[in-house]
Amino acid sequence: MKTLYSRIVLTTIAIMVISSLIAFVLSNLYYQYNLKPFNDQKVTTMAKDIGDFYDSHPETDIHDYLHHIGQLGYQFYLVNDQGKEWFYGGMFREQDLSPETVRQVLNGKVYHGIAEFPSELFITGFFDNVLSNSIGIPIQVEGSPHALFIRPDITVQFGEMRIFFSIIMVIAILLSILLVGIITRYIVKPIVKLTEATQSVAQGQYDIKLNVTRRDELGQLADHFSQMAKGLAQLEQMRQEFVSNVSHEIQSPLASIQGFSQTLQTKRLSEEQQQHYLSIIEAESRRMSQLSKQLLMLASLDKEENILDKSTFDVAEQIKQVLFHTEWSWRSKDLTIDMSLPPTYVYGDHQLLHQVWTNLITNSIKFTAPEGAISLRVIKHNTQCRIEISDTGIGIPPEHLPHIFNRFYRVDEARDRSEGSSGLGLSITQKIVELHGGRIEVTSQPGKGTTFTVILPHV
Repeated sequence: MKTLYSRIVLTTIAIMVISSLIAFVLSNLYYQYNLKPFNDQKVTTMAKDIGDFYDSHPETDIHDYLHHIGQLGYQFYLVNDQGKEWFYGGMFREQDLSPETVRQVLNGKVYHGIAEFPSELFITGFFDNVLSNSIGIPIQVEGSPHALFIRPDITVQFGEMRIFFSIIMVIAILLSILLVGIITRYIVKPIVKLTEATQSVAQGQYDIKLNVTRRDELGQLADHFSQMAKGLAQLEQMRQEFVSNVSHEIQSPLASIQGFSQTLQTKRLSEEQQQHYLSIIEAESRRMSQLSKQLLMLASLDKEENILDKSTFDVAEQIKQVLFHTEWSWRSKDLTIDMSLPPTYVYGDHQLLHQVWTNLITNSIKFTAPEGAISLRVIKHNTQCRIEISDTGIGIPPEHLPHIFNRFYRVDEARDRSEGSSGLGLSITQKIVELHGGRIEVTSQPGKGTTFTVILPHV
């Protein structure tokens, strides 16, 4: 299996090779269309200067003259009308001149072999050492017509430079490969750590420490992964606590039902005692039923998929209905109800919001002493609707306020359990409000009362 490291290294080397080939092709095209005509004109001018110098100095031996110039870095081919040939300077790789070309030069025509040299994709004509890639001029030697062909001797003129540039290119390629390997390892190292970390998370180990100090995208990825691992650890802890709490909540009524059922079966009890035990069994069964319903509701709310059936309705009228349904409870405690419920329309799930007001109002009734007071207010403010439910009950200690929306959390464990509370009501309330794009706030003073404020967008 190819690793990411090998993929990056091989890809980078492939890019280097392909880029070099493309650069060579483009430079070759540039030479063929731009530099070759210029080079042809330059060598032609040089050849004519050589011919003009010899014409103005006829006493000069042509062979010595061309021999000395050839040592300066030029290649010459001299031929007369009888076909006799002389070579000066470096040798040509190929002697590919046609007799027709030689005849034309002998007749006085200048041969532009460099400009007319055929273009090839991977061979730059400037370096192709063949006789046809030269400049030919007519010249008179001792009154006899001759043809002189000239081109630069690349080996003499650029030999050291070619070696120099070859060494530079080889060193650059080797260093590039080496640096690509080193830098790629530096880039891939955090990814390797992340891969190991994901394997640990997959095995349930969430205590991950990634010592990645980079500030690039990989550093951000490592930071986000560490945050995700912490979130998963907290989620796993919450899951374990949730399972433990559910087990505890179920175990308690089951133990009561089992114990009282055995008592009813094994002992002779009076009818009054039997009714008492049966009422306890019925209450515990009802508590288990309520717990199961609340757990199912929480599961549905947690999915957050197509759970809301929204419509526009008067939230003030809905709160009045809830108050009417709980009338027996607050009248039995002789509570004073203070209402300010002007018509206010919201767009939400009628049934779920009914559950919110039911939970909050029943809690206020439950924890308010007889002859206390409950205040219900709906306040419209810009695009928001504030619903305040206040009571003069026992209040909530400050240390418990940050936790009251946690699942299965109870301020007074013993009292709440005796009253059948599962500790899920406020969690469900908060979840419903958040699904409607709102929020719920609470303020409380022990011994003075509690105020829950639900803020929802209104129509």
